[in-house]
Amino acid sequence: MTADSSGQTPQRMRGLGSGLAALLGDNSRAEGVKNDSTPAATRVLPIGSLRAGRLQPRTEFNQAEIESLAASISLQGIIQPILARPAKDSDGDYEIVAGERRWRAAQIAGLHEVPVIIHFIGDQDALELALIENLQRQDLNIFEEAEAYQHLIADYGNTQEDVARAVGRSRSHVANSVRLLALPTEIKELTKAGKLSPGHARVLLGVANALEIAHKIVRENLNVRQTEKLMQKATNGQSQPIKARKEKNADLRDLEETLTTRLGLRVTITEKKRGGSVSVQYKTLEQLDEFLKRLH
Repeated sequence: MTADSSGQTPQRMRGLGSGLAALLGDNSRAEGVKNDSTPAATRVLPIGSLRAGRLQPRTEFNQAEIESLAASISLQGIIQPILARPAKDSDGDYEIVAGERRWRAAQIAGLHEVPVIIHFIGDQDALELALIENLQRQDLNIFEEAEAYQHLIADYGNTQEDVARAVGRSRSHVANSVRLLALPTEIKELTKAGKLSPGHARVLLGVANALEIAHKIVRENLNVRQTEKLMQKATNGQSQPIKARKEKNADLRDLEETLTTRLGLRVTITEKKRGGSVSVQYKTLEQLDEFLKRLH
């Protein structure tokens, strides 16, 4: 395979994060299926010929939201086609890559046929697309997100940096998300149920008595800042008064890094008693000009 002027091969250049539009025009990395250079076109297929994707990151679907979507589909139809690929173990059926919520809602709405784009893509691209689609809609809980990151890293040889670029997050966000998988199952369930926030879960990472503290958080309705102070007391002992920490909590630090990665400029978030401020640092007028263009 030849390299382009940047010294990278076309395949590596595309890598993770190519997005739906790029995949629909590039079939160079199909795994175990034939390549098809024909441009993708929308077809209308029987709804029964589709099945849920094997690599769908989401494990939980909000039934109320799907029923609301079904009501919209009943009135307006499916505006955005479902993306699918030929099912490996069936001749004639298709596996959904992106659009499972639309497919489920279409069944509730009583549709017999749905618009579908068929494309020959491999497992890694299928997982990547499903992950990015869900993240853009913020549909995944933090553990589904972490499992998908871990899958891309462990099963496909990607680095945390590769995955971070693909989904528009910071490398530390990906790393910290994957670390959450080490939490006890009961803490995960409390977080999924909304009794603990993702911020609470991050604070509890690596804590010996994490489950005991988690129950205290729920029982006393502690916020993340109060939990951090509680952790400080547990570490330093009860005999000495603990000054309020000036450090940002894990969520704000992670958000700063994500914005910095996306903008290419250092972003600082400052909390105040009411609200706060966001500052963007630049070194040259060219950087400032480029940033202002992105705001338009």
